[in-house]
Amino acid sequence: MRTIILYATKYGAAGEIARRIADRIKGSVVCDLKRSSIPGLADFDCVIFGSSLYVGAIRKEAKAFLAQEHNAAVLREKKLGLFLSGMEEGAEKKFFEANFPAEILQAAKAVRFLGGVFDPRKAGIVERFMVKIATKRSGYISTIDDGRIEQFVQAMKT
Repeated sequence: MRTIILYATKYGAAGEIARRIADRIKGSVVCDLKRSSIPGLADFDCVIFGSSLYVGAIRKEAKAFLAQEHNAAVLREKKLGLFLSGMEEGAEKKFFEANFPAEILQAAKAVRFLGGVFDPRKAGIVERFMVKIATKRSGYISTIDDGRIEQFVQAMKT
């Protein structure tokens, strides 16, 4: 089964998750929606699509990709997995529903929130303050969950 993993990221966490997924799916192709040219999706049996969240919204590159009717139609026809990356856990369903069309969510075989990374060296003062208030922590934080990634991959393989 040929798999493509498409992702959009601001600081790199969604890319890290995409690479960890790819490590578990032999021969998969990983594409950053902002930097890579996307091969024809018709060549793939499985599409995994993910984005980081920023203030509850997916990246603009991910939104633009989903807004193209051709892309949305192809995603509905493929074995589809969706993931989100972010620091705010507990409201996953709300974030998926707010960012993905209902028909894409219904078509997905696996839908998972896979954690995120906050690196204060890459953030501005306002972002550092917001994360400190929200998480009650400061400094480098990683909540990427390899157990959830493995569950996500296994769901895609069935």
